[in-house]
Amino acid sequence: MGGRVCGRPTRGVSIRGVTIGAGSPVRVQGMIKCDSRDHRAAMDEILALYAAGCEIVRVAVPDRRAAAVVARVIRESPIPVVADIHFDYRLALAVIEAGVDKLRVNPGNLGGAARLRAVAREAMARGIPIRVGVNSGSIERDILERHGGPTAEAMVESARRQVGELEEIGFADIVLSLKSSSVPVMIEAYTIASREFVYPLHVGVTETGAGVPGIVKSAVGIGALLAKGIGDTIRVSLTGPSTDEIRVGKDILVSLGLRKGRPEIISCPTCGRCASDIACLVGEVGRRLESSSPEVRVAIMGCEVNGPGEAKGADVGVAMGKGRGVIFVNGKPVKTVASDKVVDELCGAVEEWERSSHGEGRRGDSRL
Repeated sequence: MGGRVCGRPTRGVSIRGVTIGAGSPVRVQGMIKCDSRDHRAAMDEILALYAAGCEIVRVAVPDRRAAAVVARVIRESPIPVVADIHFDYRLALAVIEAGVDKLRVNPGNLGGAARLRAVAREAMARGIPIRVGVNSGSIERDILERHGGPTAEAMVESARRQVGELEEIGFADIVLSLKSSSVPVMIEAYTIASREFVYPLHVGVTETGAGVPGIVKSAVGIGALLAKGIGDTIRVSLTGPSTDEIRVGKDILVSLGLRKGRPEIISCPTCGRCASDIACLVGEVGRRLESSSPEVRVAIMGCEVNGPGEAKGADVGVAMGKGRGVIFVNGKPVKTVASDKVVDELCGAVEEWERSSHGEGRRGDSRL
């Protein structure tokens, strides 16, 4: 479920029928990385994101040409489109007129309160929500000077100022984000904001980098907040393919029990006792079970220390030994098979489990 403030759901904001907050599931957002002035490239990437599980997509609008392309994308996209606006408030007015589903603005670089209000009035007239996106790298100068830098408190003060400008004209369809590339700073900023604001929170760590370091920073920052019930929608920001961000975001939600995705595979890290190529086994089983029920828990263990216990605790499992493996179903050993038959037998056991249980009667979270 979505984040909560003081024990109650955050306010709900609807984006083309997709609700953020108000106890709705945590939504996974993405952003296209191609040149948003290239209509075909933009649509190809949006469709790839959609296929990966993206629920809301953001598109940068750096100039008038991009705004014209976004006007077409809005009509063709299968998921809600958020226009990302910086510096030129007239671009926000252009995409509002085109019927964009949501705006993302950074009030700190939009040119002042008057321009923010002009955008908000037009958005309010058309029922278009606005995400007030505070980034540690673009906080107003006077706030930075007062706090001595881009601290969590400075970010919250910036958010407070910008949200106040919107509230003064009666605008309430607000989503709020307070992103930093520092995990401790973003965790503190969102924690403070969750106590102060009733608006849904868009959670993310910005500029995390590439590969494993970026994934770790994203998982730690976003996961720490979601584990405390803070956050209504997330965006993983990685230097790499946009579809990777969606997969990581979904895996974060699955790991916290907030989303069901692919089957859960439990596997040992391996050690000197392991006599099988567990990494290869896990990879092959994962590919084979990609479309299997997300309800099933599969254990792939490499030796006799924890292997039988974990295999018994899963719906379907295998405990490997030298040249063979013992297949378990619903906690009971059903057969011993040669190593080269393990993938086929394990996947077959999963299919049989699905047919017999239809996803019901799952063993729960017990571990032996």
